[in-house]
Amino acid sequence: MALESVKTFFKQYDMDSQIREFEVSSATVDLAALALGCEPERIAKTLSFVVNGQAVLVVTAGDTKVDNKKFKEFFNTKAKMLTPEEVLDLVGHAVGGVCPFAVNDGVLVYLDISLKRFETVYPACGSSNSAIELTIEQLEKYSGYSQWIDVCKS
Repeated sequence: MALESVKTFFKQYDMDSQIREFEVSSATVDLAALALGCEPERIAKTLSFVVNGQAVLVVTAGDTKVDNKKFKEFFNTKAKMLTPEEVLDLVGHAVGGVCPFAVNDGVLVYLDISLKRFETVYPACGSSNSAIELTIEQLEKYSGYSQWIDVCKS
């Protein structure tokens, strides 16, 4: 179960107790914001793409959409999202709980600059009813990100 792998991942940093689990779904930005009682833009949604045959995660603010032109300029290919089956196989988390923590080997993680306007954000934790509040510095540390990128529009 992906939630358990994320809990194990955060346990090594004594952060596992910070993971929040909900009685309701947090599988979408709006549902997560409702469950957490925060603004939707503070949800750190993790989008999964295939770039040159490799799984790539882009973590963005909840109120943004991928700008296809910016994506193509950065990755030199069109934005092609993974299917739900591919996400589970290649990333290790199911759609609705995709996060940049405890992912399969070889998955590249990028953070979109849309997140930098917040002190803290709420990424999922491997299930459709979980999240954790992290500072931007903690998100950088725990996500193992490759770099900050600008591939979204508000």
